[in-house]
Amino acid sequence: MPNSAQGASLFQAILPLLIIFLIFYFLLILPQQRKEKQRREMLDNMKKGDRVITVGGIIATVEEIKGKIVTLKVADNVKVDFVKSSIAQIYQEQK
Repeated sequence: MPNSAQGASLFQAILPLLIIFLIFYFLLILPQQRKEKQRREMLDNMKKGDRVITVGGIIATVEEIKGKIVTLKVADNVKVDFVKSSIAQIYQEQK
C-alpha cells in the first residue's frame, strides 16, 4: 500500500509542472513557430521587383537573389547586397 501512495504523491507533484509546460507551449512556443514558418515562406517566395523592408528599416526593391544574398536597389544607381535573413517583410504601400 505505501508504494501506491508514493506514486500518487509523485503524480500530484509533477502535474502542476506539466500543466505549466503545456501553457507555455501553447501560448509562447507554438505561435512563435508559426510566425517563423510564415517568415521563411515569405523569404522563399520573394522575387525580383518586390519592395521590401530590411530589419534596419530600409525600403528597397529586389534586383537579384543569389542563394542567401539579395541585391536591393535602394536608389537610382545604388545597389546593396543584403543577407536574405535581414529582410523583415514585403512592403505594401497604404492607399
